[in-house]
Amino acid sequence: MTADLPVLPLAPEQIFERIELIRAQVQQAFIGQPGVLDELLVALLAGGHVLLEGAPGLGKTLLARALAASLSLSFARVQFTPDLMPSDLSGHAFYDPKSEGFKIRRGPVFTQMLLADEINRAPAKTQAALLEVMQEQQVTIESKSFQLAPPFMVLATQNPIEQEGTYPLPEAQLDRFLLKISIGYPTAREEIEMVSAISHGRTAQDFDLSAVRAVADGPTLIAMQLGVAQSTVDAGLIDYAVRLVRATRDNPQFALGAGPRGSLGLIRAARAKAALSGRDFATPDDVRAVLKPALRHRVMLAAEMQIEGRHVDQLLEQLLQSVRAPQK
Repeated sequence: MTADLPVLPLAPEQIFERIELIRAQVQQAFIGQPGVLDELLVALLAGGHVLLEGAPGLGKTLLARALAASLSLSFARVQFTPDLMPSDLSGHAFYDPKSEGFKIRRGPVFTQMLLADEINRAPAKTQAALLEVMQEQQVTIESKSFQLAPPFMVLATQNPIEQEGTYPLPEAQLDRFLLKISIGYPTAREEIEMVSAISHGRTAQDFDLSAVRAVADGPTLIAMQLGVAQSTVDAGLIDYAVRLVRATRDNPQFALGAGPRGSLGLIRAARAKAALSGRDFATPDDVRAVLKPALRHRVMLAAEMQIEGRHVDQLLEQLLQSVRAPQK
């Protein structure tokens, strides 16, 4: 598709039907954990980037590949390592002897869905190379800017346990992610289903993505995102979202509270959450449902909270109980 192709927004019922088709296809490969898939679909509809955090072997890469396949989007995976250079992501200029001039070799960011695997394994300079493309959807090579054709989404993964030899993401980088999704271990039933699906008559150790059919494409996804962007959000709900975010700044249990981008992200995610239920209006329940993934990476616990072993999700849950929601 071209960037200037006009696309009309889809109606709520059309978005819901298409999302259910996408969900069914992704579940052909990614078994269980419906909450994780829901949060990823929220980010997809909101046009945001996602930080996937979980131990190795929980299907983070599989989830990204299955989602891209169901949407017929171009997909690129980059394994972040300590020696990865910014030009390895964005591309670089090289001299072509045949034309006796310089040409641009485009990097893997020129795609529609980019999987930045173990993003915290690369140094800050390489992490920062993603800032421009995540925020502006453009890449600068040799002082020349190249616009990426929409849709474009970054899914970055990191391991929360093994921190040796890693470079923690700075706040400026974390703030570019709409959601931080935590992936835990599957239930016993889900794990049995997973092992059975992979082991039956096969020698490979991963799921076969050939079962995932494309049920949408780039223009369809853009139309869905435009439809979500037109969802109704009343003034009371915006006030509620802002009060929740501002409460993180006033709470001494947080050393760092969420900024205004947190308020924007909370509303964007709430609209997308409403779309998963086929609605064109967001409610306080939608805001509450997306608060943790929308804010857990934008706040920092106070030192005493870390010493006590408190988790950021626990404090965000307390925040939901203390901030009054608008009356229906």
